[in-house]
Amino acid sequence: MEKYPTTYSQAQVLKDLAISIAGLYFSYPDKANVLQDVSLHIFKGERVGLIGANGAGKTTLFLSICGILKPNSGKISVFDRPVVTGEFRPEIGLVFQNPNDQLFCASVWDDVAFGPQNMGLSASEVERRVQEALGIAGVADLVHRPPHHLSGGQKQMVAIAGILAMQPQLVMYDEPSANLDLRSRRRIINFLQSSPQTLLISSHDLELILQVCDRVILMDEGRIIATGKPEEIMGDRQLMESCGLEKPHSLIPHFHSDEK
Repeated sequence: MEKYPTTYSQAQVLKDLAISIAGLYFSYPDKANVLQDVSLHIFKGERVGLIGANGAGKTTLFLSICGILKPNSGKISVFDRPVVTGEFRPEIGLVFQNPNDQLFCASVWDDVAFGPQNMGLSASEVERRVQEALGIAGVADLVHRPPHHLSGGQKQMVAIAGILAMQPQLVMYDEPSANLDLRSRRRIINFLQSSPQTLLISSHDLELILQVCDRVILMDEGRIIATGKPEEIMGDRQLMESCGLEKPHSLIPHFHSDEK
């Protein structure tokens, strides 16, 4: 169980929490124990990396926090409200690994407007939010383009704009740099570094986690194995390898050929 700073009272902890999870268990019909006794706390404004090998339970945890999956047992609260399966919570955003899973309308404008329209906002407020979100994501010039004509990096930023248009307080990113070229990856990193929301980022791109996140949570076989500063957790070669991961290249000492 994580410990809070001694300067925090219980009331302050509750006020400052973005996510609180206690004793979470989840199994699929054909796969048991995908999540096992997961308990964690994430504070407002934190940027937290979620790392682990394939099958560690990262995406399942995201879908549980969003209320898409119903846990077998345990409690999840986001901004001091219990998560109810199937309930629409616009303050919670999830950006999928594959932007094609989020982009399904005839134009970029329609895709970005979809969330605000379903929130029952006025036409003028929808227009304002769409323009603002596209500007923040840096893709305002794509507003009339069909999403299926865009590059992978453009699709990713449009998918992010669609989430930002709902003005979430918490955004979860599932593999945000997957399948991106170097320029698009750098753009995503710069964007995440400047994002004001509470962030939970699942990624195999450990260098991205090092550059963006304040804290990291290491998962293996449905359990949280360790949590702490990214450099300390990911710099522990034995710990990382025991969970099927490698120590990031930038944390490995390098020597020039003329050094002894």
